[in-house]
Amino acid sequence: MNKKIIIIGGDPNSINSEIICKVWRKISSKTRDKIYLITNYNMFKAQKDKLNFKIKLEKVENISKKSKLNNLKILDINLKFKNPFKVPNKESANFVIESLNLAHKLALNKEIKGIINCPIKKILLKKTKKIGVTEFLASKNNVEKDSEVMLIYNKKFSVSPLTTHINIDKITKRIKKDLLVKKIKTINKSFKKLFNKNPKICVLGLNPHNSEYSKSSKELKIIKPTILSLKRDGLKVFGPYSADTVFIKDYKFFDMILGMYHDQVLGPFKSIFKFDAINITLGLQYIRVSPDHGTATNLIKKNKASPLSLLRCVEFLNKIN
Repeated sequence: MNKKIIIIGGDPNSINSEIICKVWRKISSKTRDKIYLITNYNMFKAQKDKLNFKIKLEKVENISKKSKLNNLKILDINLKFKNPFKVPNKESANFVIESLNLAHKLALNKEIKGIINCPIKKILLKKTKKIGVTEFLASKNNVEKDSEVMLIYNKKFSVSPLTTHINIDKITKRIKKDLLVKKIKTINKSFKKLFNKNPKICVLGLNPHNSEYSKSSKELKIIKPTILSLKRDGLKVFGPYSADTVFIKDYKFFDMILGMYHDQVLGPFKSIFKFDAINITLGLQYIRVSPDHGTATNLIKKNKASPLSLLRCVEFLNKIN
């Protein structure tokens, strides 16, 4: 079966149309035939014309619709706008949420390989009371609460934050044994399913030098005992490692590193791999990936955005069964 790939156009006020067009030029006709783009037809056409991309578009009603070879198939979402690059937040939010809901519905179809969502500003999901796309889609899936995982993946090495898009002053209260266990078990199970690998997982401490293992530290009270417990269950879990040195060379001995918060692992990871990575949500009923960067509003209409991360998303979904 020639399974489909769904791309969500994402935030209207972004580089998304640009990177989609750039990826379209790089992929084969066979891969193009699998792709369906969820966006607003008129907005996308206006943006790609302004950027001078010569791509033929075709509006389709569903994923069963056949189209002309090399036409980019668009599942049209309603959106009112005057300037295609300056859509108000209210209209953008409704558009993004409707796009995500349609993608979720389609992703449950066995004809779909997975979904790719292009970058979306967090504020557009505010009325859903979810802090990001990972959490929004997890809430719509039949999964255990907090078991979903944000994995930043490169074929050489991956990282994941235990806590995702929350303020730094709220992190300490979130670090608990049950959360660590849920996340690590999801990672272990997903690596076996997606990569046919029993992963070696490195867990970082929270504090500088792991608080030198002071009696009141999260490292001593929660992180280390949880690691030992998971080891007894047969998982290849190691740590806690100190975050200030692990990215010098120790990271090369592991399949992935689990950090306690977002920037603890994403900052060093991006300094190594830059845009050569993708964001995979583990633990859902389907595969969801996204480029590992934001909306880059400073680059809108400049035609300077890198399509590499989005290209890696398409390549990743193309390779899996």
